[in-house]
Amino acid sequence: MPPANSRLLPPPARLDARRIALLKPSALGDIVHSLPVLTALRRRFPHARIHWVVNLAYADLLRGHPDLDDVLTFDRSGRRGGLLGAARSFVELTVQLRRLRPDLVVDLQGLFRTGLLAFLSGASRRVGLGAAREGAARFYTDVVRAPAGAALHAVDRLWLIAEAFGAADDPKVFRIPIDAEARRWAAEQLAGLPRPWLAVAVGARWATKRWPPEHFASLLRRAQQRFGGAALFVGGAGDTPLSATAAAGLAGPTCNLAGRTTLPQLAAVLEAADAVVANDTGPLHLAAALGRPVVAPYTCTSVRLTGPYGAATGAVESRVWCQGSRRRRCGRMECMAELTPDRLWPGLEEVLQTWQIRRRAA
Repeated sequence: MPPANSRLLPPPARLDARRIALLKPSALGDIVHSLPVLTALRRRFPHARIHWVVNLAYADLLRGHPDLDDVLTFDRSGRRGGLLGAARSFVELTVQLRRLRPDLVVDLQGLFRTGLLAFLSGASRRVGLGAAREGAARFYTDVVRAPAGAALHAVDRLWLIAEAFGAADDPKVFRIPIDAEARRWAAEQLAGLPRPWLAVAVGARWATKRWPPEHFASLLRRAQQRFGGAALFVGGAGDTPLSATAAAGLAGPTCNLAGRTTLPQLAAVLEAADAVVANDTGPLHLAAALGRPVVAPYTCTSVRLTGPYGAATGAVESRVWCQGSRRRRCGRMECMAELTPDRLWPGLEEVLQTWQIRRRAA
């Protein structure tokens, strides 16, 4: 628990740290939202060693990041071994973290397990948000609180921690490391496909976020009839059937890459795309961080809180009674019928018209 003299400690803005551990194990979109904090910490501590504690499944997205020294990985699949397997995995991770001997731990996940991990790390300073869930804030020496009544986007909420370290006037920078090999792979997959390239992510972990594949097909048919181009389906292995369903509804060229990419390869495909159409999930936020124009259906989540950062105009919300409720399960799913392809078309049409004008001018 926080030491009795925590009020006498110098504030984070005056702290000197040599070894820093960032805790943000998952998921893809949340990790992307955290990237500006990493860059702000590197500016603040140019000579420190910074490690990111991350689930093995997401580690490749961070490897090679210019502001990061290394990643500390753990395999979340160990949790499938039941309570004993989860405990063993947590102990192994704690041992690895203690070996780093961090003097500062920044908890960007804000859950009980990451708060406890911060406490067990041995770090003398442990920083996290006051809005952390499951009582995680009890493990911090420094609690960063949001302004009263503030409803902040996930990026802006995490940025409060960067501000606590003196980064209030710094720009929020999203750096996505993509190596030359991943770009070569993406170029090979896209070779011969007509432009514009429309990257499409039809999947989502929550069923309530999954806009119907038939809606995607309807929207993409309209785009191909007007502008031509190819639909590039991306996502995890579990998204392959949904992608195939959407692709079957198209007459134009398609390429189903769902379940076939590493994270760097996914980033390279999104970087090359002329437009991205995706649910509120990892590929959408990765595309926004890469500066790509996006169009997104928002059913059970709020654009204000988790919209594509810097590209919120491309997100369209449902207007049903439960919009923004963050329900993971729903027996009604009225939002799927209410949020029609027609409502997303103006945004996609504008993106593709802009692409077309630039293409002709080039």
